[in-house]
Amino acid sequence: MQAINTTKPPSAPVRYALTGARGGFARTLLAQTLHMPGLRPTVLCDLDTEGTIAMCTELGYPPESLRTCSRPDDLAALSHDEIGIIHETALLEQGPFDVLVEATGNPRAGTSAARTAIESGRHVVMISKEVDSVAGVALASLAEERGVVYTPGLGDQPANLVEWYERAEFLGLDVVAIGKSGEYDLVFDPDTGRVRHLDQQITAPELEQVLTLGEDVPATLAARERAVSGIRRSAAADHCEMAVVANWTGLPPDVETMHYPVVRTAELADVYSLTTDGGILTRSGTVDVFTVLRLPEEASFAGGVFVVVRTGDRVSWETLAQKGHVVSRSGNHACLYLPYHLMGVETPLSVFRAAAYRSAVGSRPPRTHAVLAGRASEPLREGTVLDMGGHHHEVSGLAPVLLDAEDAPDDVAPLYLAAHTTLARDVAPGELVRLHDLSDPDEELLALWREGTGNPTDRRKG
Repeated sequence: MQAINTTKPPSAPVRYALTGARGGFARTLLAQTLHMPGLRPTVLCDLDTEGTIAMCTELGYPPESLRTCSRPDDLAALSHDEIGIIHETALLEQGPFDVLVEATGNPRAGTSAARTAIESGRHVVMISKEVDSVAGVALASLAEERGVVYTPGLGDQPANLVEWYERAEFLGLDVVAIGKSGEYDLVFDPDTGRVRHLDQQITAPELEQVLTLGEDVPATLAARERAVSGIRRSAAADHCEMAVVANWTGLPPDVETMHYPVVRTAELADVYSLTTDGGILTRSGTVDVFTVLRLPEEASFAGGVFVVVRTGDRVSWETLAQKGHVVSRSGNHACLYLPYHLMGVETPLSVFRAAAYRSAVGSRPPRTHAVLAGRASEPLREGTVLDMGGHHHEVSGLAPVLLDAEDAPDDVAPLYLAAHTTLARDVAPGELVRLHDLSDPDEELLALWREGTGNPTDRRKG
C-alpha cells in the first residue's frame, strides 16, 4: 500500500471533476474540499445545474466562481478561480482537471464519463459501484494501457474493505472472511420490545432471549432471523459493493444471496468461521454482509468493514483479547474491523493517491471473480422494462444475487447492464436473466463487460 504524506498538501492543487455533483456523496467531498488547500474542484457535472450551484453556494463556495458551461469553449475560457458547472458528461473531455471522481450511480453515464476521462489521460476515482460491477475490470485495463490510475474511492465501503484486507494479507494473517455491515443497524430496545432499522420499526420482544450468542451459533442466528423477518435488510447496493470487492481481492461469495446474519459486533469472530468450527461459512476466504444488532446505548458499526482471521499463536491473541480485541470463544479466530466509512470526507486520499503517487487502492488489478446478477422475483413478460430506482438502485422485478464467476453461466447478464433494458422473452420466477434476454442493452456497457470477462486466466487469486 502506498503511503501518503498527510503533513503538507501537494505543491500545486490537484484539480478534480465530479459527476453526480448534486448527490449526497458528492456533497461530503465538496464540503471537505473547502478545508484542503491542496485540492480544488474545477468541473461539476449534474443534470440539476441550478441545484448544484445552490448547494455549492450553501457550502461556502463564492457564487461568482460558479459558472454554467454549455459548450467546450465555455470550459476553455474558465479562469483559474472558476468552477465549471455542466449538465452532460460529453463536455468533460474539454474540462481542466487531473482526476475524475465518478459518482453518478448511473451505469451508462458513469461508464461513458470514466472512459472519456481515461482516454484523455485523466485518472478516475470510481464511486459508482454500479459502473464498477459491470465495466470496472475493462476500465482498469484501459487505464493501465493509458498510463493513468483507475481506483475505487476511499470513503466508500469497497475501497475501505480492499485496503483493510490487503493490510491483513501483507501482515501474513490467515484470512477466513471479509465483509461489511449493512447501511443501517437493528437497534433493539429491551424496555419496549421494539426494534428499529432506520425508518422501519416492529415489535420483536423475543430478541431479548437471543441477545447473547448461544453455543449453537446457527440456531441463535436463525432465531434472530425469525424475530426480525418483518424487516427487509438486504439491498442491491450491498451485493454490488461485494461484487466490486470480490473483483479487487479475488475472494468470492460463500452463497449467492450472502448470509446477512444478525450479529452483535463482539460475535463476528465466532459467526464468520467455518461450519466445522461452529460458524456459518462453507468455505474459507469469502466476502459477506451482516446486519448489526445493538442496544440503543451501544455504538454503531457505522457501515464499517471487517476481516476475520485465524489467530495462530495462542498467547499473542490472548494478550490482544485482554486489550479488548474481538476474539472467538475458542480463541481460534479474531475479527479486525473499522467501524466507519466517511464517504467524501475520505475520498481526497484516493484523489491525491491517484494524482501524486499514481497508485490505486488495490495492489493487484481487478479481475472478474464474481458476477452481480439478477434472478426474476416474479413472472416477467416479454417487453418488460427493467427499471432501476430508489436509494439503493434496485432493479424492478429482479432479486440481486452474487455469483462466483467460476460457477456463473457464460451468458449471465450483470444486474446493472440489465438495468433500464427491455426483456426480449418471458422470464420465469427464479430464473437468472441472460444476455440474450435483453433486447436493447447499452452497446458500450456490453462491450466492456465482455472485454472484462474475456480473459479466463487469473480468475482466482493464487
